[in-house]
Amino acid sequence: MQKYLYRICLFIALASIFASCGKTVTIDTYAIIPEPVELTMDKGSFTLSSSTTCFVGNAGQNDPSIKYISRMLRQWHFNPVLVGKPESNCLQFILNEEYDQTLGDEGYTLTVDKDGVVVSANKDCGLFYGFQTLIQMLPEDIDVEHYSKITLPACHIKDSPRFAWRGSHLDVSRHFFGVSYVKKQLDLMAAYKMNKFHWHLTDDHGWRIEISKYSQLNDVGSWRVDRDDQPWGQADPAGEDEPRTNGGYYTKEEIDEIVAYAAERYIDVIPEIDFPGHCCAILEAYPELACEGDDTTYTVQFGPYWPPRAILCGGSDSVMQFLKDIMDEIIPLFPYSYIHIGGDEAVKDNWKRCPRCQQRIKQLKLRNEEQLQGWMMCEIENYVKGQGKTIIGWDELLEGGVSNDATVMSWRGTAGGVTAARHGNDVIMTPTDYCYLNFYQANPEFQPPAMPNSLVTLYKVYQFDPMPAGLKEGQRGHILGGQCNLWSEYINTPEMAEYMLLPRLCAMAEDLWSPLEVKRWPSFRQKVQRHIIRLKANDYNVGTGSFRPWMATERQPDGTYLVTFDWEVEGTHLFYHTGDGNFRPYKEPFTVEKGTKITTISLFHGLLKEKAYEFVCDA
Repeated sequence: MQKYLYRICLFIALASIFASCGKTVTIDTYAIIPEPVELTMDKGSFTLSSSTTCFVGNAGQNDPSIKYISRMLRQWHFNPVLVGKPESNCLQFILNEEYDQTLGDEGYTLTVDKDGVVVSANKDCGLFYGFQTLIQMLPEDIDVEHYSKITLPACHIKDSPRFAWRGSHLDVSRHFFGVSYVKKQLDLMAAYKMNKFHWHLTDDHGWRIEISKYSQLNDVGSWRVDRDDQPWGQADPAGEDEPRTNGGYYTKEEIDEIVAYAAERYIDVIPEIDFPGHCCAILEAYPELACEGDDTTYTVQFGPYWPPRAILCGGSDSVMQFLKDIMDEIIPLFPYSYIHIGGDEAVKDNWKRCPRCQQRIKQLKLRNEEQLQGWMMCEIENYVKGQGKTIIGWDELLEGGVSNDATVMSWRGTAGGVTAARHGNDVIMTPTDYCYLNFYQANPEFQPPAMPNSLVTLYKVYQFDPMPAGLKEGQRGHILGGQCNLWSEYINTPEMAEYMLLPRLCAMAEDLWSPLEVKRWPSFRQKVQRHIIRLKANDYNVGTGSFRPWMATERQPDGTYLVTFDWEVEGTHLFYHTGDGNFRPYKEPFTVEKGTKITTISLFHGLLKEKAYEFVCDA
């Protein structure tokens, strides 16, 4: 077997990052997110400089991952040239000649020694993920500073993901985000080895994908009056004949562009077309698809819409044909095997009053309206299955009956996922308490408006384990993984979307990739601060995090309580007093009597953060 099919060498030019007049740095420790399965530090080091060369082994220069790596290195002023076999002082990217079962398709090894850096993998995507790790080993500010020499400590990494489904969701219905921002989120996902982009394209607030056969979906359903200058939930009513200037949709050419961009980063795109509920945009464009006797005038929403009563008629053959026609146009645009068909929060009051829906229930010998929704979902499932696709739906699918082939997205806690896995369905875990990043990440008094009534801090996200308790070994295999969700009711700019995603997406990435035994909160907290520098250097807007500490107590033999504090943001200085008003720095656990009131304040970079918090030792 020929050892190398293609070779290219990338000579590091004396400019930009490795300019001769640039900075020199010695890296002391690595801060890799998600934490690798194995990371062993060795003696020695390697210095990356303008004389370092780069070799591609048997992957070949046309390998997708190598094309991506080459393009990225060119941005850092690497110049490709043809050379002979590898030598010392080089970077190497090599596909394994024999498949390493311990790595799987997405795993990789990365070794730094005195001769250079070697990344190897079974598959293209493994090389890609190894390269993402290499990027994180370089200085955090490498994109804005010039370096002539970077000394890396010797190490060996062996890494592969815990879960196959490592997802991030974006709702573009409530607020529309253009192609450039979608690509920026895909770049963010790729940097943290996330591989499933769930694209919520339709809802009550806008239809966001071009449909040729039903042009009113775009001419009418994609637009609403502009109220982005007013708080969500407090918008003024629409004026008579007021122009609809807020909205937009993706053309089929733009969809192709984004899908291809994602594929270059080993990210699969899953479109969501939500039905039978959340359909204001559809019903304003095509009111004949509503239930018989429903005289509601539906309009594309520009604020809260609850309960979401806009629902397609479950007894109408026209509705079923409409949905099949939609699928005919959507399926060719998305090569990945999954189509998400929603199914959540479908308020069925209209179905209970609709003669057509009641006739369908009677005709099919269904017990109730929930089973009517189940029938609709199964009809579309069978239709898309004929075109080689599998459906995903929210966990409401379980209420109306679901086939074993459907995949369930468990969002109302973990119970739906457990039920589905026991039923034999594949499951994606995304419970609101851990995965909904539209909720506040810190004290609402000190944050921009977000979804109220819940707090999902960075620490809370980091506690997420996609594998629920209570499953038998054969059932655990149905848990594909998990994802974080970004619903955009309160998010109307790319900057705000990034603020809500970051750094919580970093925690989710580690939840989904790293095995439980290597996850360590204190270590992760330290790593995040270095990643914030990197993210800001790449023009991402990063959230501030929560400065509220949390307290743990342990009763001592003498009846006192040992108090321990912890906090979220590395670099926070915590001060406390126990009733005397004399704040002192928290340095180590201390003892107090039961019932003692403890007041804390948090300083970060010398500035007082949030407010004073009070805790009572009554455990």
